[in-house]
Amino acid sequence: MLKGISPLLSPELLATLARMGHGDEIVLADAHFPGESVNPLCLRADGLRIADLLGAILPLFELDVYVPHPVQMMAPIEGDTLDPAVEAAYLVPIRKHAPDTTTIHRLERFAFYDRATSAFAVVMTGETAKYGNIILTKGVTPC
Repeated sequence: MLKGISPLLSPELLATLARMGHGDEIVLADAHFPGESVNPLCLRADGLRIADLLGAILPLFELDVYVPHPVQMMAPIEGDTLDPAVEAAYLVPIRKHAPDTTTIHRLERFAFYDRATSAFAVVMTGETAKYGNIILTKGVTPC
């Protein structure tokens, strides 16, 4: 156990976050996401909700201010509807730790999978919310 670091962050996840460079992306995936199929670096965070994990990661992780969309989620398939409470829950830790990042960009489902394939890592969570997957782009830590 380390002081000042959330116990939600496993040693593997901490090491992964530390190894990422600016512009690298990490996917926080819901429990149904095909993480093992799309990315060779797939970490487990079973039982954790993504909003809680965002609250643990974002104090340690600078979002990229040089890209138009440092936070992205999957767009619904035509005919599906989004639960606005999911995005609202994610925006709470985002606004707290990265207040200049107030919007979340939506990617079409298969474009999201393509991004996950090229992401630095995928973290499989216990999130069960439909369209709960999110991609974070790492930025440069200010001096």
